[in-house]
Formats: sequence, C-alpha cells, structure tokens
Amino acid sequence: MRTVLIVGTGLIGTSTALALRRSGATVYLDDRDTTAVRTAEALGAGSLETPPAPVDLAVLAVPPAHVGAVLADCQRRGAARAYTDAASVKARTHEAVRAAGGDPATYVGGHPMAGSERSGPLAARADLFEGRPWVLTPSPHTDRAVLNQALELVSLCGAVPILMDTEAHDEAVALTSHAPHLVSSMMAARLAEAQGEYIRVSGQGLRDVTRIAGGEPALWSDILTANADAVADVLEAYAADLDRMIRALRAQRGEEAPTREKATAEVRELLWRGHRGHARVPDKRSSVPAEFIAVPVAVPDKTGALAHLFSSVSGAGINIEDVRIEHSLDRPRGLVELLVDAASVPSVRRLLDENGWTWQEDLPLGPPVVDAAVHRSP
Repeated sequence: MRTVLIVGTGLIGTSTALALRRSGATVYLDDRDTTAVRTAEALGAGSLETPPAPVDLAVLAVPPAHVGAVLADCQRRGAARAYTDAASVKARTHEAVRAAGGDPATYVGGHPMAGSERSGPLAARADLFEGRPWVLTPSPHTDRAVLNQALELVSLCGAVPILMDTEAHDEAVALTSHAPHLVSSMMAARLAEAQGEYIRVSGQGLRDVTRIAGGEPALWSDILTANADAVADVLEAYAADLDRMIRALRAQRGEEAPTREKATAEVRELLWRGHRGHARVPDKRSSVPAEFIAVPVAVPDKTGALAHLFSSVSGAGINIEDVRIEHSLDRPRGLVELLVDAASVPSVRRLLDENGWTWQEDLPLGPPVVDAAVHRSP
C-alpha cells in the first residue's frame, strides 16, 4: 500500500495517518473542519494536497451517520480504488452505503477497537492501534482485492484483524463498548450536582469508572443512535441486575436474619459474577487474558521511596507487569499495588519482607489499571 486518503482527522483518522506515515505510506488528508485537518498536517500526519491519482485506499474516519454519503461522494470522484471506514456501528453503515448509492464492491466496513476519552487530532498517537482488534465486516459484494487492502491497513497499523458479520459486530460492541460508556456517563452524571465536599473524597475507583464519560457527547450520541436497539438490550439486562441489587441492599437492613442472609448472598453472587466477567477481558497486549496477582505495599511519602521499592523487586529479576498508586489523604504514605505473575508472588513477598516493606491484603485500591484477569493474592 503506497498511497492512502484519510477523510476525517479526529483521533482515529489522525492516529491512522500517523501509523501509516510511520510505515512509509504517502498519506493525504481531507476534512471539512479546516482547523482539525491543518492541525493533523502540522503533526506530520499527511498532506493537504489533492492526490494526483486515485489512492490505493481511502479510510473514512467520520461518524456513522455520514459514512454512506461520504463514501458515495468519494466514489463518484474516483478518489480511491478501495474504501473502508472506522465507524463503531456497522449494520446501519452498510445500509446507509446502499441507500446513498455507493458501490459495495469497493467498500469493506471497518472498526478499530481503540480510542481515548480525549478527541481530536491532538490526542492522536501512531501506536494507538498496536495489538488492538480491528474488525472488518465485508459484505457478500466486497471484492477480494478490497478486503486485502483493508487487511494490509490493519497490519500496517499494528492491529489484529477480526472478520465479523455486521449484526454480530453491533451486538458485540453494544456489550463491550457502547453500554459501558452509557453506564460510565450515568455514574458521572450523579456527580454533576453533588456537594463539593463529597467530590473531594473521591478515589481512583471513581476515576476509573467515570473516565470514558469524558468522551465527546455529540459523537457518542450519534453512535448510540445508530446502535440503539442492541445497546437497549444490554441495558435491560443491566437494569434487571441493578433492580435486584437495590432490593437486596435494602433487605440487608431488615429485621429477620434469614432475609438479611439471603440479601447478602445475592450481593456477593453479583460481585462474583462481575469478578468472573472481568477475568474474561483480554489483556491489551494479547487476545488471551493474562493472570497477574496484585500485591499491595505501603510506601512512605518521601523522595526515592518508589525507586527503592521497584529496585527491591526488579533487581531480583522479577518483572513488574504494571503498577497502581493511591495516595493517602490523611497519612504520610501511599499504597502501591505491584502486579506480578502468579508464580512470582512468593518471591515478591519474601523480598518485601527482607527489605522492610509492609505488604498487606486488606488495603484494596479497586479495579486494576491493566486489562487483565487480576486477583488478590490469597
């Protein structure tokens, strides 16, 4: 692939352009937002010049509602020999392509499963897609050469190609992306009018849960509208669990012991289901969930303490897979979780004891930062 046209220079479009430029491709940029496209050009993502001939591939990094019209326009102009998009909804997109009179033979649907709560070209990164799934949804009409161009695009961006049916894709992302965004937004909405003193005592758990709620509302409104039915199905199941938990929590204040015990068992059952579900989330570096153990360590709030902790562990040849840090507001110390391979836990504990560190099991930090199956050490 030598030449590529990127239509839409937001986070995904600009990141795609940067990844392709790094691979040596000639990239042309197009966007009706002149500020965004000039910013992308200044970042080295490509050129604003008009391609002198049809490019090998055009990537339409525009909202789902605009893919059909933009594709039809590009095809009429003969902008490229093959086309794909980056919209996060596929069934409606394929329908829009047909409705706009686009040629399905030169088009294959695409959806890179990567992103950020930040938007725009300034948030773009050339390595955004590395190791991440990139779904392609060819139709029965898609030409094989077009699919091959899309597969090469995925490879050049360092992503992992996954071929899916459009309906299956939309149901999958409703569960793994769209509904979680809404849940995060609904939790964050509770904070909009909350008392300031309540916000002051928020910890990392709240930041983790509400992080993706910082996404661009207008874009997410388009996405949710395009995949409304599938998202509603997921939220109905979520609402059933939520209603059950509300009743169980209220019942824990009941006067009869059997009622309280049953309510407590229901709460624990949901927590364990959540624990099992979290364990199935793939690590972002592979498609297979990796299992690490989180070892919490109390660290004094003084210069060099963290460096000493890391050297105590890594100096013995033990790899620290990830780190989570929580500062204590009322004590001169912080809590650090070292995520290590399960087989390394006994050695880590021994090293911590030998070097005078206090490691504990009763100081949880909440969900870990890595996308992996993480369990507390027994």
